[in-house]
Amino acid sequence: MHPFAYTRTRDTREALGAGGRYLAGGTDLVTLMRAGVEHPDTVVDIAGLPLRGITGHGGLRIGALVTMAEAAAHPGIRDGYPVIAQALESGGPPQIRNVATVGGNLMQRTRCAYFRDVTVGECNKRAPGSGCAAVHGRNRGHAILGTSASCVATHPSDLAVALTALDASVHLDGPDGARTVPIDGFLLRPGSTPDREHALRPGELITAVEIPAHPGPLRSGYLKVRDRQSAAFALVSAAVALHIQGGVIRTAKVVAGGVGTVPWRLPEVERRLVGERPSPGLWARAAEVAAEGARPLRHNAFKAELLKRSVERQLRALGGTE
Repeated sequence: MHPFAYTRTRDTREALGAGGRYLAGGTDLVTLMRAGVEHPDTVVDIAGLPLRGITGHGGLRIGALVTMAEAAAHPGIRDGYPVIAQALESGGPPQIRNVATVGGNLMQRTRCAYFRDVTVGECNKRAPGSGCAAVHGRNRGHAILGTSASCVATHPSDLAVALTALDASVHLDGPDGARTVPIDGFLLRPGSTPDREHALRPGELITAVEIPAHPGPLRSGYLKVRDRQSAAFALVSAAVALHIQGGVIRTAKVVAGGVGTVPWRLPEVERRLVGERPSPGLWARAAEVAAEGARPLRHNAFKAELLKRSVERQLRALGGTE
């Protein structure tokens, strides 16, 4: 492991001026440091900062240092936004969820094996301009949406998919002050700069995630399809939030995970749902366009059909046949 300086603080302004990589739960950063992928000169332990708690009426504000387990168990989340609780509970074993934080979950880096193996020279995320070994390598788990010639890695966060379906925003603080960024603008597609994965400015820190109030009743849920039931990342996932009133779908949010370089909104699916009455035929028609624009690779073409079937299954589960 690369030698580094370690500092711990309980003051947010002091942390922002410390000039290092932030460490909260450490479930991803420490692993990457041990593998030689990350090699910060300074690590700033922020676990003691006052960024905990879940508050709000209607909407919710979740502190960045709330653990995955705490958030998943919170009544306001379980009752009002089950899509979040389900995404969190599918995001790792209890040992991880008891330590990993909401902010850290959004900041976790891709699980692409080529990125995490420093003996592989071609990885534009680690070494910009070096190439992407996954394009012509083993790419079964890689993205089919939002890819570029520079990178085809998926974003691994289940929580980010659920938050995107709820139009959440990310609260940030930094040397230049506080600001708020929509979740779908916080995580960045690779384009020609896959090493730039998020909209954080130098020295900035996630302080909270906020979910706006939604019209009720809101039906939401998260479906994750993976190779094994636990400790596995999504091949495909679907986060859905539906507001059905008077037998008509008033609003629909559908987001896919495991298939995109970022959580992937499916606006054409949503368009086909709004204003319609729930029915098995509607779910099938809407899901049929879920994979539009997909660019499969050699080993992951199956994801396009799996995505359509997963979206239809989740729509059917939540929407019924009213």
